[in-house]
Amino acid sequence: MAHDEGEAVARDRQRGEQAMEELYHACYRRLVAQVYAFTTDLTEAQDVVQEAFARAIARPRGLADVDNPEAWLRTVAVNVVRRRWRRRKLLDAILLRDRPVAQTVEPAPGPERTDLRDALAALPPTFREVVVLHYYADLPVDEIAAVLGVPTGTVKSRLSRARTALAGRLDGYRTEVTRARS
Repeated sequence: MAHDEGEAVARDRQRGEQAMEELYHACYRRLVAQVYAFTTDLTEAQDVVQEAFARAIARPRGLADVDNPEAWLRTVAVNVVRRRWRRRKLLDAILLRDRPVAQTVEPAPGPERTDLRDALAALPPTFREVVVLHYYADLPVDEIAAVLGVPTGTVKSRLSRARTALAGRLDGYRTEVTRARS
């Protein structure tokens, strides 16, 4: 009897591992792209998504009890990014209070930098997260509100303000697109 129970536990564990592996292959790249749009740092995006998967694996039943595993992972990743931003902000405040740091050399732009990336990076984090969740994760406003824990009206307001800010920063694209269509 004990032998049968051990085999059943081993089979359940193997099924759970296989399901997690399939989920990883199905949505890892998509989640990294979405988090990258948040952070504008590919290494951090990959690290955050890996942390979200690690938290899923650490759960006693994995994600077997979750209706939408990708949404669960996205929510965890967003929360990890927000926590890191808060910690970084606090650390910066502490460090700058003790010793002001002057940047003497501006890093050269790499090939991965684009106008859109810079425009997104210039947005306040609250605006950037709604833009990423709406346009990159393709979530409707009500789901974004649930992920972020804010009212639907707040999400709509942030999206509107973010679009206005992006339109101002990406103004050259509008004229180029209209010229190309003419």
